[in-house]
Amino acid sequence: MTIRTRRAVLALALAVTPLAAAHAQPSPPPRVAVTRHEGTFNGQKLRYTATVSDVLLRDAAGAPAALATTIAYVRDDVPDPARRPVMFAFNGGPGASSSPLHMSALGPVIRTAVPAGDRNGGGYRDNAASPLDAVDLVFIDPVGTGFSRPLPGTDPKGFYSVTGDARSVKTVIVDWLRANHREASPRYLAGESYGTSRAATIVGMAQDLPLDGVLLIALAAENPGREMPFVAALPTMAAGAWYHGRIDRKGRSVSQVFDETVQFARTDYVTALIRGGSLPLAEKRRIAARMSTLIGLPADVIEQHDLRVSKNDWMFNILKERTLRTGLLDVTVTAPLEPGQDGAIDDPALGVVPKRAPGAAAAPPPSPAELGAIPSPAVGRYLTEQLGFPSTDTYYGVNFSVNAEWNYEGRANPFTGLGAAMRGNPKLRLFWAAGYYDLTTPAYSGRYTLDQAGVPAGQLTAAYFAGPHGVYDHPENLVRFTQAVRAFVTK
Repeated sequence: MTIRTRRAVLALALAVTPLAAAHAQPSPPPRVAVTRHEGTFNGQKLRYTATVSDVLLRDAAGAPAALATTIAYVRDDVPDPARRPVMFAFNGGPGASSSPLHMSALGPVIRTAVPAGDRNGGGYRDNAASPLDAVDLVFIDPVGTGFSRPLPGTDPKGFYSVTGDARSVKTVIVDWLRANHREASPRYLAGESYGTSRAATIVGMAQDLPLDGVLLIALAAENPGREMPFVAALPTMAAGAWYHGRIDRKGRSVSQVFDETVQFARTDYVTALIRGGSLPLAEKRRIAARMSTLIGLPADVIEQHDLRVSKNDWMFNILKERTLRTGLLDVTVTAPLEPGQDGAIDDPALGVVPKRAPGAAAAPPPSPAELGAIPSPAVGRYLTEQLGFPSTDTYYGVNFSVNAEWNYEGRANPFTGLGAAMRGNPKLRLFWAAGYYDLTTPAYSGRYTLDQAGVPAGQLTAAYFAGPHGVYDHPENLVRFTQAVRAFVTK
């Protein structure tokens, strides 16, 4: 990465609501840093401008309420920027910064590999796979994450809800398009994990923000009912059993085992669950035996759970004889199996709960509120030292205090609205990426959700990866993922 020039400037506040002119209350000036660089992406050498800036957000009364930070990368040698696509990207949590998509997948510079949970180590390298050759990239850190903060004395709860969060992120997008004179550009939303729900919610409220496409990575959806939570997770358990050698592979690839389990899950398995107590014992034993060959648990254990194998049942039993458990975000990751584990926030693939000291007494893991904000110093250093952003704040990679305060508003399904929007606009396209080893947001759960939402098959591009929640993890997945993104936005 070559920095041609650097300048950090303070800018006047940009009004982001119609009420802004009517409220002249004092507010801190948004910070802005502009640097120029060059790099080679997809084999193309090009120059680009990186801009890290704050957007002032106001509350319902028009008073200054928060500053949200964006990190934008814009290609320089474009004759007509109005014809060049721009992608707005964010992660999930809901209290997560954009750093995974930014610094591990799409950005022109990414962190070198570090162990799970290491937020301080590692250096940086140019990301030759970045799709910056084809699309400008704007990463958004929602309020409470990254360097984005509610203003002193402001109650942030208005931003910590499904609707409030989506509205604020939409405001940031509209503001960026206007401030950069890109209102005519093709525009895309990219969300990962809870960010998929955020993206779908924005689509539902974005009648004044026409979109060309939406990218959903690790689709996070509820699968209600007595059957579907188990049906949706079963194929991922099979992929994990294949990976750990707990089933006879019979020369099959992980994708073949996954597909075979999907077929079983939505036919014999769901039928057996629906029958419940009326299922004959012989048939129950047959289903349990078949499940055992797919997900690797003993048939008698499966029977004891009445065929309903939860995520924890599988994670805590598949490697039990080795006193190991698997991860949730990534079932290929293992850690010691210990009393008191809850299978969620203590996920070894997440890496936010400290390892228990040898001989320490069993204790429940900390709550999200107790964990609070988790800094990502390495990302903060990149933004302040390499991109010149004038901040002395701590960069929050994930803020569990936001998660603890989040208002899910009854957990309505936003993907129903996304499906309706796509049926109403045949030009609106959807890209969906899923990892075979992701048990947090299982791949078949995403497929089922999009099917039930009525997403038109002709407007959907689906991509599966032999990877975890972050489908771009591992070099080969990164290249495949960014190539798929590039193809989608240039179609």
